[in-house]
Order: sequence, then C-alpha cells, then structure tokens
Amino acid sequence: MGAADQLRRKFVAGELNLSEYYELLYSKLRVANSDLNCFTSLTTDLAQRTLEILEKKAASGQTGGKLFGVPIVVKDNICVAGAATSCSSKILTQFVPPYNATVVDRLLAEDAVIVAKSNMDEFGMGSSNENSAQGAVHNPHDRSRAPGGSSGGSAAAVAAGLVPAALGSDTGGSIRQPSAFCGVVGLKPTYGSVSRYGLVAFASSLDQIGPLAADVETAELVNDVISAHDPRDSTSIPENRRPATDASGNLAGLRVGIPREYFEHDIQPEIANAIDSVKKAFESAGAKLVDVSLPNSRHAIATYYTIADAEASSNLARFDGVKYGHRAKDVRDLAELYTATRSEGFGTEVKRRIMLGTYVLSSGYYEAYYRKALQVRSLITADFEKAFRKVDIILSPTTPTTAFRLGEKLKDPLSMYLSDIFTVSVNLAGLPAVSVPYGKDNGGLPIGVQLIGRRFAEKQLLTVAREIEKEHHG
Repeated sequence: MGAADQLRRKFVAGELNLSEYYELLYSKLRVANSDLNCFTSLTTDLAQRTLEILEKKAASGQTGGKLFGVPIVVKDNICVAGAATSCSSKILTQFVPPYNATVVDRLLAEDAVIVAKSNMDEFGMGSSNENSAQGAVHNPHDRSRAPGGSSGGSAAAVAAGLVPAALGSDTGGSIRQPSAFCGVVGLKPTYGSVSRYGLVAFASSLDQIGPLAADVETAELVNDVISAHDPRDSTSIPENRRPATDASGNLAGLRVGIPREYFEHDIQPEIANAIDSVKKAFESAGAKLVDVSLPNSRHAIATYYTIADAEASSNLARFDGVKYGHRAKDVRDLAELYTATRSEGFGTEVKRRIMLGTYVLSSGYYEAYYRKALQVRSLITADFEKAFRKVDIILSPTTPTTAFRLGEKLKDPLSMYLSDIFTVSVNLAGLPAVSVPYGKDNGGLPIGVQLIGRRFAEKQLLTVAREIEKEHHG
C-alpha cells in the first residue's frame, strides 16, 4: 500500500484527526522551508477551506475521494485560484490566477489538500533549481547539493517526508532528474494524457505535468487522478484515441531494451553498477535483455534546446508588463516599458534562452536551426518506434551523475544542460518515462534508474517500476 493510501485510510477510519494533523503539518512545513527553501508560498487559506469540506464529509459518514485528506504540493507554474503563481520569477511576483489548473481541480475533486506551491527554476528553465527569484532549493540528503530541476522544490518536499506526493512539470527531464537527485519516484506521462490547462507554458510541445511521489503506488494513484481528456487543452488526447497497452506485472518474458548509445556517455560508476543490478534482477525474473539502438539520441540535447528555446521565446513574449505581473516604473513609452520590464523581471537563464530562441526563429536562421531541429525530432521519434517493435520497455540511467554541488555548474551552461542527456529524448518523442530510486552512491546520495515506455503505456511502466521497487527494498 502506498504512502498516500495509508494516510487516506487513517483519516477515513478516524485514526488521525484532520485538524490536528494539519496544524502539526504546517508547523513542519514552515520549519522545513527555512531549511530547504522548497516552497514559494503556503496555501493555508485553500487548505483550511478544503479541510472544512472534508470534516463535514467525515462527520456525515462519507468515505471521501481517492485522496481524502492527503496533502499535496503543487509546482509554482501550475495555477491555483487565489494563490500566487510566480513560476519563481520576479516578472510574475504579483500574479494571482483567478482559476485552477485542470489538474488542481481533479485533485480537489478527489479530496486532496493543496498545502503549498513549490519553488522551481524560473519558468522551468534549469536543472539545479538555482535559477529561481526565490533562491536555490537545497537537497534534503545534503544541503550543499542541488535537488535537481526544474521541479526541485516538489522533489525536496517529498524526499523530506513532508508530503507523500507533489505535482511537477517535465519539459526535458524536470520531474525525473530531481526525482533521481532526491531519491523519489517521478513520472513523466505521455504527452497529451494530462491536461496542460493552467500550466504556465515554457515549451508547449514538450511540457507535461506529472507526479513526484514517495513510492510507485502513490505516483500511479496521483497520475490516475490527474489523467483525463480536457476539451480546454487542444493537445489533450481523448481516451478513445489512446491505444490499449499491456499492464501485466509478470516480468517473465518481458523484453527490456538497453540503448547502446546511452552507455557511450560518461556515467558515474555507482550509477552504472545500479543499472547492472537492475539488469540482473530483470534476468532473474525471466525478462530478456535486448540491445537496441537510438542513433539520433546523440543529437537530442542540441535538438531539444533549439526547439525548447524557440517555443520559450514565443511563449514568454506575453510577459511585457501590460496585463499582469511586474511592471517597470518611470518609463517614457511602450517600447521602453517592454524593455525595462523584461530586463528587470527575467533572470539570466531565461534571458539566455529567449535570446537563443529568438535567434533560431529569425530570418535566415529558421531553416538552418529550428526547421532542422524539427526534422531531427522526427528521426528521434522514429528511433523509439523502431526500438519498441523489438522491446516492451527501455532501461537507462536517469542522470549521468548523482546530485552535484550547488554552484558547481552555474558558470558552465553546457555542463548543466548535459545533466538531461538521458531524459530530453523522451519529451521530444512524447513518451512516458519514470525514474525510480535504486540505492545510493558512496557519498550517500540517491541514484535513479529510468524506464521508458510506449505512448500511453503508463500502467505497464509503473507495474514494472513497482517490481524494481520491491526488488530494491527486498
């Protein structure tokens, strides 16, 4: 039984008092935030309103929803009505959305309690959670280490045991990489399976909301709650257009792909050893290891950052100081307002990506860069389709190293970008993938292994992930 369901059952059975539990929880959240800096705000008013509803349900004998009383943290680029949604950026410091994201409505409909908004890399741009106007998040396993990004606050909150689950968003690894660094489960669902309505866009063809959780069962429960067709999101795919996939938990006969190109990169020895251990566990259970090739994955980083930055340049053009958020003062005309607002409001990494994105979309460079990246994206997708004709799932490291030190990569953007070498291809192809904790390195830092599945094969992916979790924990 997962951590979220255990907690729900205690609330339903009356073993835990909701008010007492949340009074203690908020005390813990405040103390933890002063230590880890994992929250941008605590949503106490919303939580109190939710608790009043839940207490009435409990008093009338209702069992409540699938997440009755379960505390959940929501990443600060996901809209929660009446709660500040800044994307950890100065330019949106004053923005309070009047509506909920669809995923928030779905959580509340199942009686979850939204307790906080989590710190993140500004607009989702980063792999260390240092690109935040609210300051860096610290890894609960070692305060001198990065928690990963951009969903670092969500990962840290779950890893610290504050909540059993959190929502993040994954554009190129922003759920899976921090999950690996912090030792939690992180699921990036199939593109189009979870509504993006109410998610502040970074790169619209890549962004996907998903859960970070204390265990696989909780990740699956939250994903089931938030996954559904939403007519308000034009990229949301109706259930009747989603192919049926195998959800069998029997590893005997499972074909596990080992992508040879992924192991041509420098991988920390303890991570390589963890992958070898998972391979042996698969073989012992009767699974078959199959060598597969993803030849165009060597172009994945360049392709990803070309497409993501181009889309960011377009999406972030709306933040100009006119309708909402930060607005520069003492300006003489509209052009100066735009320039001053964006100069003051955006951080260094966001400015870098906007400029790169504008460059690759500009006249004379569109064909050479952006269009070429789209063509390579198609090749990367085709590589996965070919591989999945031979295998059921693909196994790889989530990251090439365990959590690096805060400040270590800030002056070397390329080195930072390479933290996502094993994750960005999944977003380019729109596939589901999960990072599962599997041991620690010699310094006691968590290791994550990644499983990649066919489109809409989350059930099979999580079933296999659960077997890895069981094997690891004995």
